Amino acid sequence: MSAPKSALIEQFRTHVKDTGSPEVQIALLSERINYLTSHLKSHVKDHASRRGLIMMVNKRRRLLDYLNRRDPDRYREIVERLSLRK
Repeated sequence: MSAPKSALIEQFRTHVKDTGSPEVQIALLSERINYLTSHLKSHVKDHASRRGLIMMVNKRRRLLDYLNRRDPDRYREIVERLSLRK
């Protein structure tokens, strides 16, 4: 596993062996979304990556909706920590 990914998991995990909680998944997706957004600014015609970006944004939105339904406090915390619009 790469160092930036490990650092993100370390930062957003809820317990020691946590790699799949919604917070971790949302943080990892947000990092990839930010990278792809900057990539698409310089590669405007990369439509395959644009499709992947749209799918990632939708997946993050579904995870955020799930977290908001299950535990609104955790939802508000992750939105604030990642400075997402909502």
